[in-house]
Amino acid sequence: MTSRVSFFAALRRIGAVVIFAGVFLCAVSAQTPPPAAPAPEASHAAPGQEHAGGTEMTAPAPEESPDLGSLLPKDLSPWGMFLTAHIVVKAVMIGLAFASLVTWTVAFAKALELIAAKRQLRRALGVLAQVSSLAEAREQLSERGSLAAALAAAMAELRLSSDTIDKAGVKERVASRLERIEARTSRLMTRGTGVLATIGAIAPFVGLFGTVWGIMNSFINISKQHTTNLAVVAPGIAEALLATALGLFAAIPAVVIYNMFSRSIASHRALCADGTAEILRLVSRDLDRAESEGTGMSRSNAILSVAE
Repeated sequence: MTSRVSFFAALRRIGAVVIFAGVFLCAVSAQTPPPAAPAPEASHAAPGQEHAGGTEMTAPAPEESPDLGSLLPKDLSPWGMFLTAHIVVKAVMIGLAFASLVTWTVAFAKALELIAAKRQLRRALGVLAQVSSLAEAREQLSERGSLAAALAAAMAELRLSSDTIDKAGVKERVASRLERIEARTSRLMTRGTGVLATIGAIAPFVGLFGTVWGIMNSFINISKQHTTNLAVVAPGIAEALLATALGLFAAIPAVVIYNMFSRSIASHRALCADGTAEILRLVSRDLDRAESEGTGMSRSNAILSVAE
């Protein structure tokens, strides 16, 4: 929830900066003077011009103003704007591109992990629903998976509790072991999703930093060239907007993928809870069956027979 709120707050700030850049561009284009028309060539000397040695003296030509069109980059594609950007803006763009690469890498890896884990859990749940004892479940379940580990922990607790006579205490200790295994499995499934939350929260602000730096470069160029011509302002504004776009490109998929994984991990946690409940039912059923079938058998021997 916090990452989602910060993401929308960053979007509002970026929108404000983009609106300011648009207003600034409109003001600059409105203040740009039209090109002056060339002066007609004088066919005759101006009145009062002096002649020396029969040679007509002409006034010196005015200095030509620099061509501001040459200040524009030759290539305004995203790659061309990246190559001509300031070193700080380049570092921001590279960082955001790397964050996007990390987002999609984590997305593919975690998606494959969750698909495989859910498939294994459903298969194990089908086995546990069909068996009637812990011994049958141990024979049919594979040695891999969280439910196999939970079953092994339940069997180990039954062996350790073979010298006790309190059946309720045995069930409580088995439930405690299963609860810890379930919590550990949930922690393993959430590993890597924190990176997505971090990228989704800070990527818009990193892009906003590149935007501010690009606009600052535009003002610096204005002070150096002593003009508000669009050719002076456009490069800085272009690289600023490109940094904003890269920030959104990195943040939006990260937030969407993080929310998808949150729902998928919650579903995986529910499947684990169903599996541990099935194992607890098998433990209770075996304890009751051993106690009812063992005529004259003590409770400790009944627990030991279940563990074996």
